Amino acid sequence: MTVVATRRPAASVWQRIGSLLQRALLVELKIYANIGRFIARRRAVPQGAAGFGYHKPVFTVLMIFIVLSAVEIPIIDLIVHRWPAVRVTFLVLGIWGVTWMFGLLCAYLMRPHLVGPDGIRVRQGLETDLHLSWDDIASVARVTRVDEPKSPRIEATDDARVLVFRMQDETDIEIELERPTVVRLPGLPPKGGDQVITGLRLWVDDPGAFMDAVRRHL
Repeated sequence: MTVVATRRPAASVWQRIGSLLQRALLVELKIYANIGRFIARRRAVPQGAAGFGYHKPVFTVLMIFIVLSAVEIPIIDLIVHRWPAVRVTFLVLGIWGVTWMFGLLCAYLMRPHLVGPDGIRVRQGLETDLHLSWDDIASVARVTRVDEPKSPRIEATDDARVLVFRMQDETDIEIELERPTVVRLPGLPPKGGDQVITGLRLWVDDPGAFMDAVRRHL
């Protein structure tokens, strides 16, 4: 079986710019929405589904960046306080940067992978949210793999296209699909947009509990 990705006509420069601006706005709104979820302690887990985190490999790194960025704000403010315009600019950028990174961390915490009666939802960060029904899924297995840094998001061979969501270059769950399936990824082609895949690999912090939840449905 040969799997061929769907192709669309190349978008014009202005269409691409418009898409990028729209995506940037949506990402910005999601930052604040996830901060709100964190404050309200409301994870994006619908009734009847179980949520499984995937943030442990990057939690410490994100916390270090957030703390260092927060400490950097008063230091830079002390250096440039004699120039009001520069001071205000750096304050706005510094506060926005810390808020953005905190919102990204909240997205990892508040938007877990889901296993429920309708299937599996694979999430990552602010944008990725793929739904696979149980009819789409042939098998789910616990398989730990470590890939080379900067490995492609989609691993393509003559008869398979496997979408990979790594955390620190690792995955521990492998999903095989019943048939080639179209999913939509954030961004523009060739890396984003509609992609045909035959399987997925992802990271789950507690793969044992994830597999127990899958067995109750599959």
